[in-house]
Amino acid sequence: MTHHHDGPSLSGLGLTVTVVDWESGMPNSRATRRDPRMPLLSEAAGFTTWMAEGWGDAARELAVEPGAAAAAADHRARLSAELAGETLVIAAGRSQLRANDTYFEFRADSDFLWTVGTGIEDAVLVMRPVAGGHDATLYITPPARPGSKAFHADANHGELWVGPLAGVAEVASALDVAVRPIGELADAGIADDALIAGAAVVARGAGAALAGRARSARLATVLSELRQIKDAWEIGQLRAANLATIDGFAAVAREIPNAIAAGGERWLQGTFDRHARTVGQAPGYATIVGSGAHAPILHWVRADGEVDPAELLLLDMGVEMRSGYTADVTRTLPASGTFSEAQRQVHDLVERSHRAGLAAVQPGRLWADFHAACMEVLAEGLHDWGMLPVSVDEALSADGQHHRRYIVCGVGHHLGLDVHDCDSSRYETYLGGTVQTGMALTVEPGLYFHAWDETVPPELRGIGVRLEDDLVVTETGNEVISDALPIDAAGVEAWMRGITAR
Repeated sequence: MTHHHDGPSLSGLGLTVTVVDWESGMPNSRATRRDPRMPLLSEAAGFTTWMAEGWGDAARELAVEPGAAAAAADHRARLSAELAGETLVIAAGRSQLRANDTYFEFRADSDFLWTVGTGIEDAVLVMRPVAGGHDATLYITPPARPGSKAFHADANHGELWVGPLAGVAEVASALDVAVRPIGELADAGIADDALIAGAAVVARGAGAALAGRARSARLATVLSELRQIKDAWEIGQLRAANLATIDGFAAVAREIPNAIAAGGERWLQGTFDRHARTVGQAPGYATIVGSGAHAPILHWVRADGEVDPAELLLLDMGVEMRSGYTADVTRTLPASGTFSEAQRQVHDLVERSHRAGLAAVQPGRLWADFHAACMEVLAEGLHDWGMLPVSVDEALSADGQHHRRYIVCGVGHHLGLDVHDCDSSRYETYLGGTVQTGMALTVEPGLYFHAWDETVPPELRGIGVRLEDDLVVTETGNEVISDALPIDAAGVEAWMRGITAR
């Protein structure tokens, strides 16, 4: 991760560190003011000489998930076959500004992860066409090591600031790909008609090679559609992400009494996020924890409410592994451990919808089939409760959709390196396409009865229920890889009793 620090004031010594830009060698324009009686550290000959001496060896191997490099090589071969004769450029991107001189943690662009196998800030992959395919070269910003002025003066790449880092040789060894310094990219002769994908932020040091270049919708689409079909290594990563996520659900369930007593929704959100950063890389998306009237709010990531022991608790959570692959699982738990009659009524209907959706995920069937299966069950149930102003058939018609008042979102999506994976795919290969063996996706019907919705019976207002599982499509059907978590109300209650008894 790049920290992007400017020099902190060393007030006790009467001087200030000034950050030197790694490309230009000039002081950073935002450097802290210094005592004019003191020289810049970067200009002090004695200091600079002394900082270059006396450093031993350090561990600089690039940590790459087992199998990631081989999988990425196969992914590049698939991409090469789709775009023979084209120059392809994929940028990793860089961390984004949070406030002033602090930045969000870096997470590489997913297309870069898919083609390279690991995230490297500011890196750029270039695939040049040759006879029989493409030659791939990865351009990276070399770390500033002892002997370089930037070692102690560049807060982005100086090893004194960020620790020992893998350089050109170490990255090439770990990824089995040609690696060159980013400074050579500008002179590398990237064609004007090169197809560019990846992060939109121009990589540091890329210079004119990428500056002002438009991202290619065509390349983004090809990458997105290739990523729809997961290979065995990717499926293994998704399995691991789900196992880690299920452990995270257990950790959160055990903390419900503490959240009720004092910590509230954020206590549970923090519990899962700590777990995700411990066993994986991070949460795969902003963790949703909604108690009571917050449960129907689809993207309740503020998590700043209390946890009411009499209400439901909607948990939408996923661990992103260090490879970048994420789970996406939702369960709705009774905070007390037992569903009320009204809560169980809603949960049971969502469960029936969920099971219908799971059964409709089959290779060769339309993607829309599992969506339709979920919605039909929900519409029938809502009609039986007297909540629809029209018949079930009219509600399900293209001009009806009255039931969607209580579920405005979709009920499933591709899953992989992005929680909503493959979104640059064409309509005819995604929403208008068919389910295929090797796809990974979610099924996630729900009902969301907002507390202020007066069309909802009073006893159901403020109840939100979602069930979401992760699936891999097989040759004969599908495999639910999150099925260690129960989906029926009785099973949820039994699971909670077992978790809290430990």
